[in-house]
Amino acid sequence: MKYTVVVCDHIHNAGLEMLKNDENINFVMAADIDKTELVEKIIPTADVAITRSSTDVDANFIKHAENMKAIVRAGVGVDNVDIPGCSKEGIIVMNVPTANTIAAVELTMTHMLSCMRMFPYSHDHLKNQRVWKREKWYGHEMKGKKLGVIGFGNIGSRVAKRAASFEMDIIAYDPYIHPSKVTDLDMTYTKNFEDILACDIITIHTPKNKETIGIIGEAEIAKMKDGVVLVNCARGDLYNEDALYNGLKSGKIRFAGIDVFGKEPATDNKLLDLDNIVVSPHLGANTYESQYNIGTQAANNAIEAAKGIAYPHAMNLPIDESKIPSFVKPFLEMGQKIGFLESQINKSQIISIKVKGYGEIGDYVDSLATFVAVGAMSDNCGDTINYVNADFVAKEKGISIESEDCGSSNVYKNLITIKLTTAEGTTAISATIFDDNVQRIVAIDGFDIEVALRGNMVMFKNTDIPGVIGSVGSTLAKNSVNISDFSLSRNDKSEALAVILVDDFVNEATLNELANLEACLSVSYARI
Repeated sequence: MKYTVVVCDHIHNAGLEMLKNDENINFVMAADIDKTELVEKIIPTADVAITRSSTDVDANFIKHAENMKAIVRAGVGVDNVDIPGCSKEGIIVMNVPTANTIAAVELTMTHMLSCMRMFPYSHDHLKNQRVWKREKWYGHEMKGKKLGVIGFGNIGSRVAKRAASFEMDIIAYDPYIHPSKVTDLDMTYTKNFEDILACDIITIHTPKNKETIGIIGEAEIAKMKDGVVLVNCARGDLYNEDALYNGLKSGKIRFAGIDVFGKEPATDNKLLDLDNIVVSPHLGANTYESQYNIGTQAANNAIEAAKGIAYPHAMNLPIDESKIPSFVKPFLEMGQKIGFLESQINKSQIISIKVKGYGEIGDYVDSLATFVAVGAMSDNCGDTINYVNADFVAKEKGISIESEDCGSSNVYKNLITIKLTTAEGTTAISATIFDDNVQRIVAIDGFDIEVALRGNMVMFKNTDIPGVIGSVGSTLAKNSVNISDFSLSRNDKSEALAVILVDDFVNEATLNELANLEACLSVSYARI
């Protein structure tokens, strides 16, 4: 089956190549097409759309998105996407929140250093004005200064780590994280916003929403110490621009480093009239590396969403993200992938889906079950399945969905087990997530086996006799299938299970050859 992915705005060519090279994707490049024509003639055919800031996903766009499963915003901000409108139509909205993390972190440090040493001004003085006047450019050192970090997520936390290497004292304010995320780094966590206002330098790294717009205004600036330095490389309007202007003009704020503005392009913004501000034209994602990451991650998200494998970084989840710990979301995405995997291993009419959670993830097992159901039913039920309608479709088709909180695990901090029962049999897979969000299967149908949850998988179950590995390897080699990883497990019934990750698509003829090997008990193939 072919799925249509429309690229509405320009992304890195590496992402386009991923879409072009996937045999299940009908790729439409529409970045240079008039937006009216795009919405009225191309969007109605799309299963998934990739957008950036040039395309507004508004009511008119959504009205024409008749067949759309998902929208991928190639970047972090979703200010131009009507998320509630998409949710009403069952369209999943995803972003790419970590692709430009390092670029934004390093730009923040650039602004911070530029403010402290007035580097752009001294550069201009010598380079453009040809004046050599060292005594004019006395700056300040960062060592020993207090840095207030508002928002301690992917970007804020990394800024803090880099600032710590300058021997700064870090104070973080973020009501949506556990304090240990800060204190484990030997930094100070505060719930009192006035602790931030007392810092020498303040940098902000929050999304733009009702809570954060104007979070720094006249009243907050008045409480700051004289000569404070403010940095904003996150979103425009987090600092009230009138208050920022007044503070800079009066000298209360000694210097500011600003990459984002309330209205962009900001060529006529009054902040540009001041001589104690360093500015850049929204360059947070402007590195070659981040554009590559954004393009490839957006393409991967679009492919997974089109096929129903997963909806990475979905913004309109069936649960309130602000009320779940950060470790939960990767488990939700992994659960959906496992559901999709099991539906390929066990191809038949689904009877039931049972999800067990061990450890802290057990508290969220009901939500996890919804994600598993989306993955399991997406390629099985002949319907468009998403987080909004999964429970309804399951009930309509007589599929039982169960969840169970099983308490603690003896081996893993958090573990999930997903059991899919169909008319042909049962498949059970257990999985966990290691450090740095590495997803791993740790058991399949009673076999303890560690496998990466990705790529092309051949699962070969056999009687445990000599020569099987060689026979399997020879068969794959004869059919030009290259093995990238081979994992093996045995049980006490003289049986073995091999999970083989391969670089290439495995056709039916090759699978039949494997099935006809003397020791073979079963063979299955799946693509994640």
